[in-house]
Amino acid sequence: MRTLLIGIDSGTQSTKALVVDAKTGKVVGAAAEAYELLPGLPPGAKEQHPHTWREAAAGAVRRALRQAKANPKEVQAIGVSGQQHGFVPLDKTGEVIRPAKLWCDTSTAAECDQITAVLGGPKQTIKTLGNSVLPGFTASKILWLKQHEQKNFQKLASVLLPHDYLNFWLTGEKTMEYGDASGTALLEVRSRKWSAAVIKAIDADLEGKLPPLQPSDRPAGKLQPATAKALGLPAGIVVSAGGGDNMMGAIGTGNTRAGVITASFGTSGTIYACASKPVVDPQGEIAAFCDSTNRWLPLLCTMNVTVATEMVREDFKWTYDRYAREAARIPAGSNGLLLLPYFEGERTPNVPSGTGVWFGVNQKTFEAAHFARASMEGVTLGMNYGLRRLAELGVKPTQIRATGGGSKSRVWRQIMADVFNAEVVTLRESEGAAYGAALQALWCWRLQQGERVAIEEITDQFVKLNKAETAVPIARNVAVYAEMQALQDQLSTSLAGAFKRHRELVTR
Repeated sequence: MRTLLIGIDSGTQSTKALVVDAKTGKVVGAAAEAYELLPGLPPGAKEQHPHTWREAAAGAVRRALRQAKANPKEVQAIGVSGQQHGFVPLDKTGEVIRPAKLWCDTSTAAECDQITAVLGGPKQTIKTLGNSVLPGFTASKILWLKQHEQKNFQKLASVLLPHDYLNFWLTGEKTMEYGDASGTALLEVRSRKWSAAVIKAIDADLEGKLPPLQPSDRPAGKLQPATAKALGLPAGIVVSAGGGDNMMGAIGTGNTRAGVITASFGTSGTIYACASKPVVDPQGEIAAFCDSTNRWLPLLCTMNVTVATEMVREDFKWTYDRYAREAARIPAGSNGLLLLPYFEGERTPNVPSGTGVWFGVNQKTFEAAHFARASMEGVTLGMNYGLRRLAELGVKPTQIRATGGGSKSRVWRQIMADVFNAEVVTLRESEGAAYGAALQALWCWRLQQGERVAIEEITDQFVKLNKAETAVPIARNVAVYAEMQALQDQLSTSLAGAFKRHRELVTR
């Protein structure tokens, strides 16, 4: 009989489930369930109902198990990856009070300013927490609920993150591990403790509504009977601590030691590294997160990656292959056409009021293929803004491991290598977060069996590179993109005031 693991990745657009053989590391079953954001919300608001994730996870797990031809008794452990920062408010019975405000919700900028002011300003906030209080993070969403939906706030008994909510559904236990907790702006990342100062700035009673914190190598609990029945599995299966999608993506891409950097090109873009001690950015541009292996994960996040490329592709009604062909025939730099890809506001750099800007439009560049390539280039330059900041803080790559939908494009991988001026590789298992959740589940299960095993031993054994897809920098393109980077940085800074005026205009 096989020993099987289940990795679940609950994202913004879909929930994926993998069934992984614990002896070989091979994915033997996979499935996904898609869904959308709630429609009709005000500008900047991005929400989903947590029941959507629960139903999607159940459907994806059942289908993946069928594909794997799994005997339910073969499954030994489950791990959950979830989109970070989302605020899941529960009442005293454990029911969801209202839809969750998500990581990409930028409607809480005023609440961020309030919390930051109470803490003594931006520099003191970073000194206290290790992080800035940004609109994407959870803390401001809680204050928003208090100030905008007082009746719902009065019902609030528990604050969970998306992956915590799925763990609660699986186990009946409310917990939060250090990695995902560090993305709330409620945690002091150096000490891994809730911040009394931030809690006081939001509500004096908030601390009693936060779940207990736990290390990443301990189980969140065991699969409870009702959920086991819904999944077609036996009760009592170990459910690992899980973590945020970036933390799980680090495990799934083998980013468990210094020198490796992961770049995730999905709806949002993230670049992160493993560190043995906190990496705190005095400017607050790099998030000083904990990881989900009991270490730290300095991370930059841009909110607009495939958001931008999909807008272009869908508008021109192209297939992915057509998009790639069109982009490939345009030279590096798109003849001067440059995108500021702030379609959903932006987090790095911190431009919550930002909009998309096409710069350099003329008779030569006002053509579909130019827009296709420029959208790939614009979002990659946006990510490189943060990669350069990581290097200034001492986190320098020996190799960049690309994951997410964007990593599947050959032309885009070459753009990555040229913009980052580094070797870019992909992984045999492209679903890094779901695979990382399965590997963390294996780690937790083996530790529960009494083994002494490090997470690096597991990732070294199972995470394999897809060497045929390696891209190396081309010197002339590197030079072009260095100039385009300087131009994008200049535009982002000079348009900051205009973005704010535009937001005020469209929200009157």
